[in-house]
Amino acid sequence: MKIKILNFFIGLIIITGCSMELEVNEPTFDVSVESTTVKAGQELFFSFTGQTDNISFYSGELLKDYAFKDGRTIQVADSGAVVSFTSAVSGGAQQNQLSVLYSTDFNGNYNDLASVKAATWIDITSNFKLGTSATFLASGSFDISGLMVAGKPIYFAFKYINRPQVVNGLARSWMVQNFMVLSNVKLGTTNLTVCNQIYAGFRIVDENPVNAPALSVITTSRVTLLGNIYKNPADPVYDPKNPIYDPNNPIYDPESPQYNPDAVLPVFVPYDYNSPYNDPLSENWAVSAPIYIDKIDLGPDKATPIKSKDTQSEGYSYTYSAPGTYHAYFVVSNNSIDFVRQVVKKFDIVVTE
Repeated sequence: MKIKILNFFIGLIIITGCSMELEVNEPTFDVSVESTTVKAGQELFFSFTGQTDNISFYSGELLKDYAFKDGRTIQVADSGAVVSFTSAVSGGAQQNQLSVLYSTDFNGNYNDLASVKAATWIDITSNFKLGTSATFLASGSFDISGLMVAGKPIYFAFKYINRPQVVNGLARSWMVQNFMVLSNVKLGTTNLTVCNQIYAGFRIVDENPVNAPALSVITTSRVTLLGNIYKNPADPVYDPKNPIYDPNNPIYDPESPQYNPDAVLPVFVPYDYNSPYNDPLSENWAVSAPIYIDKIDLGPDKATPIKSKDTQSEGYSYTYSAPGTYHAYFVVSNNSIDFVRQVVKKFDIVVTE
């Protein structure tokens, strides 16, 4: 008998378990304000009554607009854009190593430099100011509106030429930061950003990545272009009498005060005068991802959270800084894992000078 009763309850749990959803009630909430007209800079107080778990506020100002809660996309295809960056240079002796180019027919193959150079690249270096020292210099803005091809992306590249360093002196280190493509369309008083340094997605494409690799690197905030590793016959490493090749060197002797536990006896490899990769004329490029200048997705406008389930609030104060008519929204909700019960309250706020 006990077994039958137990089986009954187990069966009841199995039957009802899938329907045991956590229901919630609709918020019993209201909000009021003494006046919907206020002067700019004057505090406006919204009074709350009733109960709710969560309250969020859209002021109706730019990027805080309930009408764009699901996303804001702005068409900018016919408005044009400008590009800018900052650059600096340090070390070395070589001149005229850096140039700036663009392409609208690059196929996106970054595998090797030959693939990159198969595209049509136009040199636009003369439109920018390039750094002259280790202090970053603003390039100025260059209007690229006339460079665009309808329906196609544009690519930008920083081309770096490394001449043989034994003859021409050491290569210089070129650094590029704050790369920016700005639309001529403004949001408020600010030009919309089409692309910044992070989303430009520059990649190093090296002419000799295996035999004479470039020392160029890319981080999220900087492109650093530098010459390739080269071999100099005057380097002590090519002298067979160099003490590092002497097995009796005390740095290899554990009993010696000069012992270096990290020192490893190297195998002497003579300088190969016939190798074309000793100190070659070489290029490496930093090439951007495709940049589309047709529309800008700003994502959804954001609400200001006022109250969560674990906090209490009798009202909310807000101050508008500029005159205008604003559609203010309070979004209130009771939430569970399974349900959301939401109420929206709207006020048309007139802000005067």
